[in-house]
Amino acid sequence: MKKSYVKSLFMMLTAMFALGSVQSVAVAETKYKVIKGDTLGQLSKQYGVTIADIMDENNRTDEWIYEGETLRIPEKPNGRDTDGLISESKVAEEEKAVKAVETEEVSQPAEVEEVKAETQPAPEGMAISQGEKDLLARLVEAEAKGESYEGKLGVAIVVLNRVESQQFPNSVNGVIMEVVGTSYAFSPVQNGSINKPASDEAHRAVEEALMRKDRLNDSIYFYNPDTATDDWIRSRQVVKTIGNHVFAK
Repeated sequence: MKKSYVKSLFMMLTAMFALGSVQSVAVAETKYKVIKGDTLGQLSKQYGVTIADIMDENNRTDEWIYEGETLRIPEKPNGRDTDGLISESKVAEEEKAVKAVETEEVSQPAEVEEVKAETQPAPEGMAISQGEKDLLARLVEAEAKGESYEGKLGVAIVVLNRVESQQFPNSVNGVIMEVVGTSYAFSPVQNGSINKPASDEAHRAVEEALMRKDRLNDSIYFYNPDTATDDWIRSRQVVKTIGNHVFAK
């Protein structure tokens, strides 16, 4: 059944070649200089590609981009030309697939025991990518610069608590880049101060927060009572005050 389907697909593509519908198109790319306020989501819509296309083209593991950097944006994603037709290289891949089906002898055992690889998380820890660690450390530095190490640790714990809460996105990148209303949830993202490098102390706070048993009683908010203008945040249950920050849930 699979062999017949692949053959039919190949015959259809061959016919398209004969009619001149498919042309050899070299995959091109556009170089784009990031300006303030740009996001991968905006660029993907602007150029008609996916966020994953841009991340793959630039060897990225997270979606954070920086003002002033140059991104390579593919113009012909997924092996298709501007008219949505399959490119010659894509047809060549299909031809190889047909030949593989025609020549390969497949033998199936009577019973195959499915073996699932189990990923064991670190004890009482949360696993995040190195890129997310760096992003979180920069947020900690921007939010708690001048605060004690314990204050920096508290900010990191709040972000990780949000990741585990159903009220927020389920990744560090998603939590930090979340938009609430018309602005970002965290002011350093809004004003760009998150772009500044993190201190060693901020990085250390992130590493400890990932393994820490004490989760500040599941706090998911922190604020400075001297500068906060939102009355709603003051209505939340206070868990602890560290330096200039009140931690709440």
